[in-house]
Amino acid sequence: MIRPEAQAALSQWREALFGAGVLALGLYWAFFTGGGLLHWIGYVVAIAGILLLIAGIQRGRFRVGSGGPGIVQVVEGRITYFGPLSGGVADLDGLTALTLDPGGKPAHWLLHQTGQPPLAIPLTAEGADALFDAFATLPGLQTERMLAEMRRASKRPVTIWQAASCNSTHLRLH
Repeated sequence: MIRPEAQAALSQWREALFGAGVLALGLYWAFFTGGGLLHWIGYVVAIAGILLLIAGIQRGRFRVGSGGPGIVQVVEGRITYFGPLSGGVADLDGLTALTLDPGGKPAHWLLHQTGQPPLAIPLTAEGADALFDAFATLPGLQTERMLAEMRRASKRPVTIWQAASCNSTHLRLH
């Protein structure tokens, strides 16, 4: 009985809504229970709600749509993309760089690995929201920068993350 647009919006921001609910419950317990142990538990629950709300907002910003080509699966550090015309596998610990290519229709993530062509995954592929948690494990990834680049109206590919071993242009002997 919910319009599809409203259902899509609720689905996109589901974690943020959950965090707001936990925050509201915590604030209620903290300010309207009249003291005691539940009063202090309310403060703890409110802090947890704030953290859940912030994480939910980031996840909601990462979801740019659905219904795109292909299916993404992330299982134990391995990203698998099953596309209509292409596909592939990338291990998180084997990535050398992560690039956002907004010029494609739809925009794509390019996962670079040594000795292999980049794995292109549309941002709107089914299950692509699981990539947020996978990318968050990359050492040194700046989540806010990634989210800002996703919203930027650029047509040029931008490197979001690069492995530390790939940053050095020369080798040191000592």
